Amino acid sequence: MDIYIKLEGHEFRYEIENIIKLFFDNGSTGISYRDPGEDYRGILLYSRLDAPSENDGQYQVETMICVDGKKAFKDNHLFSVSLPKKDANYVHEERKIRKREVKRQVYIALSQFTGKKMPWGMLTGIRPAKIVHELMDKGCSREEINSRLTQYYFVSDKKSKILYDVAKKERHILEASERDMVGIYIGIPFCTTRCLYCSFTSNPVKKYEHMVASYIQVLKKEIMSVGSILDKKRLRIESIYIGGGTPTSLEASYLRELLMYIEQVLDLKDIKEYTLEAGRPDSITLEKLEAIKKSKVDRISINPQSMNDEILRKIGRFHTSKDIVDAFKLARSIGFDNINMDVIAGLPGSKLEDFVKTMDEIGALEPESVTVHTMAIKRASRLNEDKENYSLTSGNEVSQMVDAAYDILTKKGLEPYYLYRQKNMLGNLENIGYSKAGYESIYNVQIMEEKQSIIALGAGAITKVVFPESNRIERVSNVKNVEEYIARIGEMITRKNTLLFTCEL
Repeated sequence: MDIYIKLEGHEFRYEIENIIKLFFDNGSTGISYRDPGEDYRGILLYSRLDAPSENDGQYQVETMICVDGKKAFKDNHLFSVSLPKKDANYVHEERKIRKREVKRQVYIALSQFTGKKMPWGMLTGIRPAKIVHELMDKGCSREEINSRLTQYYFVSDKKSKILYDVAKKERHILEASERDMVGIYIGIPFCTTRCLYCSFTSNPVKKYEHMVASYIQVLKKEIMSVGSILDKKRLRIESIYIGGGTPTSLEASYLRELLMYIEQVLDLKDIKEYTLEAGRPDSITLEKLEAIKKSKVDRISINPQSMNDEILRKIGRFHTSKDIVDAFKLARSIGFDNINMDVIAGLPGSKLEDFVKTMDEIGALEPESVTVHTMAIKRASRLNEDKENYSLTSGNEVSQMVDAAYDILTKKGLEPYYLYRQKNMLGNLENIGYSKAGYESIYNVQIMEEKQSIIALGAGAITKVVFPESNRIERVSNVKNVEEYIARIGEMITRKNTLLFTCEL
């Protein structure tokens, strides 16, 4: 199906395209801004924004949908911008309101035209909880927040409730964090094999084993540099997250060396949480777990994604569901008392009964937290390159999976505490982290809500420096390629130093 877009009075292309993708299959829909002519076949979406007159001060949005040259929907909407013009942020905020209203009217038009309602309504951003935090900051009640989410943004009642509960949990963590605290991310870009859906910086460790020693040495240089910055700027570490890739794809000796060096170079006296992704069970051994246990790491992840052996093979994992249980029990046996597990709803070939079985088996293990991801077709993944050869779960069925996870986990005493969304998620759904009380991940909340600077180290890592007064974020990225990271570590350190030393954290 071809969709033609015509805009007048604004250039909010990106926002309108995101709304269109909610209602139409992105893979089979062509979007064009060219004039289709009189005898076109397809959908024409027309969006016009008129500037306000001096008399009434109201903007007017006109939205029209035509199919094969015949009008199918037309509506006009008036709105005002109620902001003090003397405010320094007036231009930015005023544009944001215009953009949001145009986007809202396009959602209304497409919802009426298709007869569809989206679980997250018109929201297309990664961090919907930010809206709730903004309303909470204004003193809005739960009822007022729910009304805004459901009536203005068209979020479903179920998602609105989850979003409010998540924001309330997050708020306790955000308020307990002090101004001079930062988070640290350390990336290990190696894995035993690359999963079908993966788009992270991850390289097969067997293929790159000749580079692992060099990578660890270079990473230690970056850690030392960051330690020096933190000392000079008198910043304290609130949380550390070692991710990847799969950190436990490293040999135990390298893992031990890295963890010991972190404790030697970084001041951890104020740290509240220290996570390491143990990840896949085929990378976990007793020796590696013992090395982790002897360090200050107090939280690990063991990530099954599925407890169905056939699905595990399809996504490129060469371990079984029994291996997952064995790895979990091994970690428990040597004293790990804060274990997270990740699962994915909507993996290729999965059905509702498969997913429910996975959730029941994970619930029986009683981890302290579980993150339920919805399958996303990521641009850099093998799945995206070859998706015509895989059976994707329907939006309706994956929605049932996500609902089943909520029911199973909340009955086990785990509650949702952080939430985020990604592009190209099946069913336009979300990823939700659940935890027992007191086991909410500080790092996960901070990275999602962007209230704290996160200093990131390693290949592909992205440092984010937060400026709360001006409501902005500056980023500096490390190169993704392992060889380049090793060769250009001096440049990576200089770029990070330049950003961190020239700003007030």
